[in-house]
Amino acid sequence: MQASWFVGVNASDINYSAGRYDPSVKTPFDAGFEGVGEVVALGLSASAQYTVGQAVAYMAPGAFAEYAVVPAGVATPVPAATPEYLTLLVSGATAYISLKELGGLKEGKKVLVTAAAGGTGQFAVQLAKKAKCHVIGTCSSDEKSAFLKSIGCDRPINYHSEPVGTVLAQEYPSGVDVVYESVGGTMFDVAVDALAVKGRLIVIGFISGYQTPTGLSPVKTKALPARLLRKSASVRGFFLNHYLSEYRASMDHLVEMCASGELVCRVDRGDPSAGGRFTGLGSVFRAVDHMYMRNNTGKVVVELPHSVSSKL
Repeated sequence: MQASWFVGVNASDINYSAGRYDPSVKTPFDAGFEGVGEVVALGLSASAQYTVGQAVAYMAPGAFAEYAVVPAGVATPVPAATPEYLTLLVSGATAYISLKELGGLKEGKKVLVTAAAGGTGQFAVQLAKKAKCHVIGTCSSDEKSAFLKSIGCDRPINYHSEPVGTVLAQEYPSGVDVVYESVGGTMFDVAVDALAVKGRLIVIGFISGYQTPTGLSPVKTKALPARLLRKSASVRGFFLNHYLSEYRASMDHLVEMCASGELVCRVDRGDPSAGGRFTGLGSVFRAVDHMYMRNNTGKVVVELPHSVSSKL
């Protein structure tokens, strides 16, 4: 019997591989952080919680593998081993927890989401709309703008056809209240300039700098204190590993929303890419390039076909 499991591609994969999270890690090492599949065997401690054949999603190091040993405590039961549930593990949880803990979302607030059509941006847009906020989203094509409109974004901005800073200055002269920022570099500067009085900028990544040796991209850091001070604005970093106490409850809620259709979980499996669908571990490198070239709409996932015996 043929079954397919899936692993997710994240910007964190490059950070970890480049030694930015833990410089002590040396090659060779296992990569990847998340997957969804079916349980094929159980340890003694897991037998009371799970059954063979059950679909689970998991966030654990070394996910880029055909089989993974996963602690029962980090696995989340899901209705089916489909890629939609994979989108929730890192991307969905990052948006959910960061906006809940740091965003201070309230009805009528203006929220800017950068890379809004990406794996985590899509969730930030939807969650902000559920909080009855006005949402602005940046993206790189008209097709992505159309996707953003379909999930409720009030003002998509294709930065290839409209200067983001100009649009924000003209259409939102009083500024935006919350920024969900994952691009870095010049986009970070534009976002800081666009903050309203008491505005909050949440840094969840800086993808524009991930391909440089240091991982840094140029920002006007010397002027940053004054720019924040004159608006009583703030910049907060968010790293999911520091909020694991909130993770289980967040995942339970996200899985319920996905299963009920309340949440759009867009998946990009690479079909339009030059090499076609991302299938097998050998296609992970293409999937990473696809993400860094900003060609993806939604979460980038890689399919791992498995031949599974029905006799377990």
